Amino acid sequence: MPEFYKKIIENNKKWVEDKLKINPNYFAKLAEGQQPPLLWIGCSDSRVPANEIIGAEPGEVFVHRNIANMVVHSDMNMLSVLDYAVNALKVEHVIVCGHYGCGGVKAAMGNDSIGVIDNWIRHIKDVYRFHHDELDAIKDETLRFNRFVELNVKEQVIDLAKTSIVQSAWKNGQKLSIHGWVYGLNSGYITDLEVNLVVIRI
Repeated sequence: MPEFYKKIIENNKKWVEDKLKINPNYFAKLAEGQQPPLLWIGCSDSRVPANEIIGAEPGEVFVHRNIANMVVHSDMNMLSVLDYAVNALKVEHVIVCGHYGCGGVKAAMGNDSIGVIDNWIRHIKDVYRFHHDELDAIKDETLRFNRFVELNVKEQVIDLAKTSIVQSAWKNGQKLSIHGWVYGLNSGYITDLEVNLVVIRI
C-alpha cells in the first residue's frame, strides 16, 4: 500500500476523532440532512478548496467544480447541480469563483493542442473573443492573464443568470443572488468583482 494512500486514510480517522472530541453528535447531526445557504461553482484546481477558503463547515456549501469554473449551457452535470441547489435546497447565493493562475484560462490564451480538454477550452476562448480589444491592449502578459481570469468569471455569472433555472427562480420571487469572485493563490484573499446579480430578466 503506497504511503500517501495510507496517510490519507489515517488523516480521515484523525479528523473524525478531532470532530467528535469537540461535539460527540457532530456526524449524527450532519447525517440528518443539508441546508446550505450557497452554491459554489469553482475550478477543479486542488489549491482552491471551497469550504476552507471561506471558513465554512461541512453542510454549509454545495459545490460544483470544473476546469476554469465554467457555466456551459449544455453541461448537464452543472445544470443538475444548479437545479438541485436552487429548487430543492433553496440556496440564496450562488458564487462563481475563479482564481488567478488558472491553468484552463492560461491554456485558452494559447494555441497549443492539449487533448480532449481542447473542446472545453473552446468555451473559454469565446470569452477572449468577446473581450479581445481590452485584453489585446494589455501588453504585460501577467496583467492580461489576470484580467482574462476576471472577465471569464464575469461572463460565467452572466451565463448563469441566463439559465432557465435561475430565470424561473427569479420569476417566482425566489430569493437568489449571484456573485463573481476571484481567489488569489499567492495571497489567500478573495476579490469580489462586484458583479452581483439579484434579479435580471433576460
